[in-house]
Amino acid sequence: MLTPAKSRLAIEKIIALYPNAVGSLTARSPFEIVVAVLLSAQATDVSVNKATPALFERFPDPAALAAATALEVEPYIKQIGLYHNKAKYLVALGQKLETDFNGVVPHTMTELTQLPGVGRKSASVVLGDAFGIPAFAVDTHVSRIAKRLQIAAEQASVRQVETAITTALPKAEWIHGHHAMINFGRDICHAQKPACQTCPLLPMCAFGQSYVQTH
Repeated sequence: MLTPAKSRLAIEKIIALYPNAVGSLTARSPFEIVVAVLLSAQATDVSVNKATPALFERFPDPAALAAATALEVEPYIKQIGLYHNKAKYLVALGQKLETDFNGVVPHTMTELTQLPGVGRKSASVVLGDAFGIPAFAVDTHVSRIAKRLQIAAEQASVRQVETAITTALPKAEWIHGHHAMINFGRDICHAQKPACQTCPLLPMCAFGQSYVQTH
């Protein structure tokens, strides 16, 4: 396992590779961000970005979603995975925002995770991207990279991965670090056939060194 100091060095090397890394979901407000993040579960950001312009034109705010039915929402998100369930979640999201939060997206972890379809990972993305509040969302890319670099143990839970990273990395780098690690996972540290031979982190990555020797 890497020490916190070496973990920080590894993540900051990734951040340096992607100095302009930002979220890839297209959204103009906290409401649009929370909707887009909800839709992105088990779906590509590309598919979400294709669907949301028409969705937001028809349902521009929580009140519009709250007044809708799932069947009315479904045609707008039909190209996105799990659209039946997501349509139900979107209606329930609008209703929850209207009844409990006066139609305003909250900006605390506790409140965000009360919203239908919003777990800790999604709430962390909303905190960072909508409000600039330091949070570190752990998705499959982040988890894979952290375990390969031995920032976290192979059997570590999502929450343990988050703790390992946020313990090592200054709060000011959490949001950027999250997006940089996602880009690194997409470009280099693939789930299948990672580009270990050309990875700049190879000297400090036991997984990569082993992979290079066996492939």
